Amino acid sequence: QELLAESGGGLAQAGGSLRLSCAASGRTRSPYAAGWFRQVPGKEREFVAAINWNGGSTYYADFVKGRFTISRDNVKNTVYLQMNSLKAEDTARYYCASNPTAPWATYLGAPEYDYWGQGTQVTVSS
Repeated sequence: QELLAESGGGLAQAGGSLRLSCAASGRTRSPYAAGWFRQVPGKEREFVAAINWNGGSTYYADFVKGRFTISRDNVKNTVYLQMNSLKAEDTARYYCASNPTAPWATYLGAPEYDYWGQGTQVTVSS
């Protein structure tokens, strides 16, 4: 069974930090590209960051550049999103996704991912 499980969300103050984790199991344990997306009610899911299978390539949305860092530990089958200098507008449900079909690249579009987690809520108070 393919499974991605996010954790690490919660409540933070503006200017603070959180680290999200995305643990993979099942089919997603194979080499895979990964991405983080976020969504607020009434809006489309938007791209946040992406990483290829070995961490050699990363890509960020403009609104998180310099504040968020995506990384991975393939021994632990886990992808991370370190979020610093949080803003109230970062409040959203954050989802991780994987692409084991073509793991060598980074992907910005949600349709390019095969598997999704259930998400973890991040709330930033101003």
